[in-house]
Amino acid sequence: MNIPFIIDAHLDLAMNAMEWNRDYRRPVHEIRSREKGMTDKADRGNGVVNFEELRKGNIGLVVATQIARYVAPGNNLPGWHSPEQAWAQTQAQLAWYKAMEEAGEMVQITNLPALEKHLQRWNNGTSNDKKPIGYILSLEGADSIVTVDYVERAYNYGLRAIGPGHYGPGRYAQGTNATGGMGKPGQALLKEMERLNIILDATHLCDDSFWEAMDHFHGNVWASHNNCRTLVNHNRQFSDEQIKELISRGAVIGGVMDAWMVVPEWIKNVSTPLSMDCGLEKLIDHMDHICQLAGNAHHVAIGSDLDGAFGKEQSPYDIETIADLQKIPAMLAKRGYSEEDIANVMHGNWLRFLRKAWK
Repeated sequence: MNIPFIIDAHLDLAMNAMEWNRDYRRPVHEIRSREKGMTDKADRGNGVVNFEELRKGNIGLVVATQIARYVAPGNNLPGWHSPEQAWAQTQAQLAWYKAMEEAGEMVQITNLPALEKHLQRWNNGTSNDKKPIGYILSLEGADSIVTVDYVERAYNYGLRAIGPGHYGPGRYAQGTNATGGMGKPGQALLKEMERLNIILDATHLCDDSFWEAMDHFHGNVWASHNNCRTLVNHNRQFSDEQIKELISRGAVIGGVMDAWMVVPEWIKNVSTPLSMDCGLEKLIDHMDHICQLAGNAHHVAIGSDLDGAFGKEQSPYDIETIADLQKIPAMLAKRGYSEEDIANVMHGNWLRFLRKAWK
């Protein structure tokens, strides 16, 4: 049986490998078993991602992150005490991606010819078992960019998207749960990104920084993993006005699967996916809301963030592994979406975006 090709626009693969110490070449049950009894992170023993499950789910292309936050004195978020340390952490993550390329597990996609070649290889009708998973490199939070001069250095090793902010205050933008604009450093970052044709990931920008970015950046914009504030009222989500702005710029918004962003009134360390009735159908509600605002299905896709510092304990209850993203097409069909619409959500919208951005 043919199953749809999937693009997932947000996976923290290297973070899990380097900071969670997960070997994604091993079976999911083995990764979970090895973490049994560990309490340093809430999602220990609950991971849902590995290479085998990506292949099983026909998830052949992902946007994979580098991530390392700088924290100034007084900032209680986890992170590094200097931008240089944060940069070094992203380089360790890059080294892991390169090691996985050498092992035949992954292949970096940086331009349109490489994209088309990868799609042809992945969809050639043979078994997925040995196919390398394509990855587009993205930086989640720009704190590790020591100076704007480092952006071109990162571009040269393959970086193709940057989200200027993450959680809290940042060096170039203010993120989730923070307020304030980007200022001159952020504007300089945007200008350099535009020069190099690096995609702006609007995810995590606080409202002030979001609107400033929209005013100053004239390149390609996407939101790799974001849901709707109308359905879950939190500043991490986009308001309808923000969604309409992104639609007007041709952006695609990836549906994120962290439960507290899928259903309202989630209480950390108390709520469970079952107690909150948080299944994938609730994610479809967010996708459908964006489609209603757009008047079409051209601006929604998948940006799961699975294993993004949460696991089964905070994922939709009908996800055992990331391969279960294959449940989404039937749910969209039940809502009346056409085969073409479904194909666009699963991969077509990201492909259209990339083909335009990289032409």
